[in-house]
Amino acid sequence: MSFEIKLPLFEGPFDLLLFFIQRDELDINDIPINKITKDFLDYLHHLEQLNVEVASEFILVAATLMRIKVKMLLPRPVLDEEGNEVDPRDELVRHLLEYKKYKSVVESLAQMENDRMQMESRGNVLRELKKLSEGNNVESEMQDLDLYKLLKVFQKVVSRYEVEQNKPKHEVIQYPYTISSQRDFIMAKLSETPRISFVELIQLEPNKIAVIFNFLSILDLLQMREITMHLGEGFNNFWIEKVEEELVEK
Repeated sequence: MSFEIKLPLFEGPFDLLLFFIQRDELDINDIPINKITKDFLDYLHHLEQLNVEVASEFILVAATLMRIKVKMLLPRPVLDEEGNEVDPRDELVRHLLEYKKYKSVVESLAQMENDRMQMESRGNVLRELKKLSEGNNVESEMQDLDLYKLLKVFQKVVSRYEVEQNKPKHEVIQYPYTISSQRDFIMAKLSETPRISFVELIQLEPNKIAVIFNFLSILDLLQMREITMHLGEGFNNFWIEKVEEELVEK
């Protein structure tokens, strides 16, 4: 069962992404994924500090942005059936364009509804008001009340209570990791030893979230040219070494 959460400014994750794109005057077909991912995660962290529960839709889009960022950092491009390179941002751009199109339609319909609400229906207003007041007569309603109707109302109240009690509850766990902190952690380990393997990093903090953040941090450090990577022994293992300052200057 899905639910909708409304925030002070944004009704959903795509609304938030469109805000960033319009605010910074970005090209929606060429989104700077690093910047928009950082802004999106900063907004979610701000919500967590305010003790606002983050909807699952926002968490899903945050994970999608991180996945796209990782794909763009990896050296091997993804090719389609015809051998053309596939941009990892294509699917996100397509969803944003569709959301933008439907949002403009909804805004037009909302304006039309608002204009219609400002109009007064023609007719005998006094007679309509009298009819409405008669319908809200409590005494007349009590005369038609019987045990069967009371039981039906009670059954609806109980059913509604059970539905409310069985609604799925979303629990957001904030892990004590960030890419920045894990970069510092890896560089600190490389200051103690000349090189370290990815398997050793996993053994230092053997949980899935730590492994993911360490891997993303390694990709960032490679892009920043602060470390180098060498294939190691074993399946899917590699060694990382710190780049000397003299080599970086050259």
